[in-house]
Amino acid sequence: MAVTLEHPERVIALEHGELSSRAAAEAYIEKICFKLGPPTLIGAELEWLTVQGECSPSGPLAAPRPQLTALADALGPYAPRSIAPDSPALSLPGGSRVTIEPGGQIELSSAPFAAASQLCEGLTADARMLRDLLESRSIRTVSAAADADRRPKRVLRLPRYRAMEESFGGIGPFGKLMMCNTAATQVSVDAGADRAEVTARWNALYIIGPALVAAFACSPELRGAPVGAWASQRMRTWLRLDYARTRPAAESWPDPVVGYARWALDVPLLCVRRPDGVDDGETGWAAPPGATFADWLSGALDDEIGRRPDFGDLDYHLTTLFPPVRASGHLEIRYLDAQPDNDWTVPIHVFDALLSSPAVVAEASAVAAPIAGRWLDAARCGLADPEIRAVAVELLTLAAAHAASPAAAREIESAAERCRSGRTPTAELASQPAHQQQDRP
Repeated sequence: MAVTLEHPERVIALEHGELSSRAAAEAYIEKICFKLGPPTLIGAELEWLTVQGECSPSGPLAAPRPQLTALADALGPYAPRSIAPDSPALSLPGGSRVTIEPGGQIELSSAPFAAASQLCEGLTADARMLRDLLESRSIRTVSAAADADRRPKRVLRLPRYRAMEESFGGIGPFGKLMMCNTAATQVSVDAGADRAEVTARWNALYIIGPALVAAFACSPELRGAPVGAWASQRMRTWLRLDYARTRPAAESWPDPVVGYARWALDVPLLCVRRPDGVDDGETGWAAPPGATFADWLSGALDDEIGRRPDFGDLDYHLTTLFPPVRASGHLEIRYLDAQPDNDWTVPIHVFDALLSSPAVVAEASAVAAPIAGRWLDAARCGLADPEIRAVAVELLTLAAAHAASPAAAREIESAAERCRSGRTPTAELASQPAHQQQDRP
C-alpha cells in the first residue's frame, strides 16, 4: 500500500530460506527498511472512496460501492491482480500503479520522482486518466477521508483482509472502519544518506506529525464510529486500532534503525500466510492470538504453525505494521487525511520543503517540539487547539520559505493562512466560488 522509492544502484538482493536467529532478523530489517543514500526522491499515494451509479442528492457517498468485476472491467490492463488475477497490472502513463483497498477504495501509488513538481504533474495526469477509466463503468471517485454515509463493508475477499478483519474485530470497531471507510494522502521520502541523517529525518517526521495532522484534518464524520467529535475521524481509527501495531515508542529511540527492527519483531502477528495462498475457510490465515514474530522465530509456535518463519514471512510481517511513519527502505508518511479535490499537492510540497536540508529539518523539529507526541489531541481537536494551530502555522510558514518553486510557496502560504484562521481544507474549498472549484486541474 505504498509507493516504492528504489535507487537502482542501491538495490539489495533479498535473502531466502529460514531465519537463523533474532539477531539475523534484526539485521535484515535494518538493511531493507532503511536504505542509505543521498535523499533525492519523493513519491506519494492517493486514495479515494468510490461509488457506482447515479449521484444522489443525499450525499456523494450515498450510492453503493462498486462491484469488483466493474472495477476490473473499467481498469482493463491497469487492474491490480487482487481483482483480476490474469491482469498485466500495467502502470498508468505517469508511472502510477493502481490498487484496491478492502472497502473498494482505489489508490494510485506513484513512481518516484526527483522533484515534487514532477511528482504532482505525473499524479495529476494519472488521476485524470483513472477517473476517465472508472467513469466508463459509471464508477466515481470521491475525495473524502472518511465515509459519512455508508456502513463499513469489505468487498475485497483476500485471506489477508479476512484475517485482518477478524484480528481487529476482537479489539473494537475501528479496524473495519479503517479498512473499508477511510482514505489517506501519503508521501514517501528517502531515508537519508547515513545513520545520523536518517535519525534526524525520522525524528522530525514524528515531531511535526501532530501539527500536520491538525493542519490537514478534514474527516469530522465517519459512519459507524463511536460518538465523539473529532477533527480527523480517519486518524482516530488508526490511533484506536491496535496500539502495539500503530503506535511505536518512536520518540524514545536514539537510533530508529535499531529501534524499528526491535519493535517490528515484538509486534503481534496479524496473519500467517498459508502455502500457495490457501485459505481453508476455517483457520484461514489467522495467527495465534497475541503471539509476536519473535515468538514464532524462537520456536514458541512450532505446535500451532508447524514451521519456523523464513525471510518471506518477515517481509510479509513488515507490511502488516501501520505506524504513523513506516520504514520500507524509504520513509512512508501515513498520518494525513485524504485531501479534497486536488489539494493533495499541498502536503507533498510541505514535506518536500521541510526535508529539503538538514538545517530545515532541525528547525522544523525545534518548532514542533512543544507539541511532540500530541497525536490524540491533534486528531480530536485539530486546529481548535490554539497551541497546535500556532505550531501548524509556523511549520507551514517555514515550509513556504523553503519551497522548491514560487508556485509551491503560494500553495503552502495559502494553507498557512487557512490554518491561521482555523479553517479545514474542506471548509476552504467550500468557500471558493463555484467557477474556481471547477477550474482546478
